[in-house]
Amino acid sequence: MIRNLIVILICCLGVVACKSPEARKPVQSKSGSFIQESAVRNKRIYEMEKAIIEKMMKVNSENDYLASDSGFWYYYNTKIDTLNGDSPSYGDHITFSYDIKDLSGNEILSEEEIGLQNYKIDQTNQDLISGLRDGLKLMKEGETVTFLFPSYKAYGYYGIVNKLGTNIPVQSKVTLKSIEQTQEN
Repeated sequence: MIRNLIVILICCLGVVACKSPEARKPVQSKSGSFIQESAVRNKRIYEMEKAIIEKMMKVNSENDYLASDSGFWYYYNTKIDTLNGDSPSYGDHITFSYDIKDLSGNEILSEEEIGLQNYKIDQTNQDLISGLRDGLKLMKEGETVTFLFPSYKAYGYYGIVNKLGTNIPVQSKVTLKSIEQTQEN
């Protein structure tokens, strides 16, 4: 009798143990509203920064400002007009210097603090803001260009600790010292 009871108990445990697991339902269901709100907020920030930059360009109308396809503005301090002067392209090694200022001209990072930079176009994991990576491709060797970057092309939400707050547009004066073209080109 006890033996039959043990066999029945083992069979019951076997049946219960073989049951497939059921997916748990979430306690709360969230929609994609955070992403949508974030996109709306970022567009609003960009429009405000764009208005500030455009106002600055009107005040400083002595410079011939150009708009890039990447979403920033720039003007040439020193322009090289030679036909054989090439802009850097994928894989080229370049040497350049730059500074970072707010739009009022207050220095955030000096050229001396940053030092001379070596960079391999589109291949280096160097910690450059996306605006600089795009802007360097527009320059020729020996040129100096001042870029006006909205915050999303500069330091964005993170800023620079103890130097630059979040979502602040900046300007950067960049001098391209040399371009060493590679065999890849």
